Amino acid sequence: MSTQAALDKLRAEMTAAKNNQYVQVIGQFLLGYLEEHSDSADKLAAADKTIAKSLDAMKAEAKKKQSNGMAMLTDAEGFAIVLSYYGIKGSVTTQAAAAAITVTSAPAAKTAGTDFEVSLDDFL
Repeated sequence: MSTQAALDKLRAEMTAAKNNQYVQVIGQFLLGYLEEHSDSADKLAAADKTIAKSLDAMKAEAKKKQSNGMAMLTDAEGFAIVLSYYGIKGSVTTQAAAAAITVTSAPAAKTAGTDFEVSLDDFL
């Protein structure tokens, strides 16, 4: 499969799960990974592999490490598990992991006629 087919598949999964922030984070990581490692396109485009199932693989791995009902993975460990799920051998740099989880928030869009501002101090 082509790199474009893998990109399309990942984006479609992300769109279908647009309210699942974990799918979005893993999806962004995989999109970035694919840009740098186009040779992994076939593995990422595999019909039987999904971002959601990669989260299940991460959960299963975390359960093996749990202590007192709690388990933690570093970003790099989690992303390495995702790559392994897709059958990709390699390591994840902390920099790549951090880039995938960077969240930016856009300012709320102004609508027409919303120039009205009130402060609590105006009432005191």
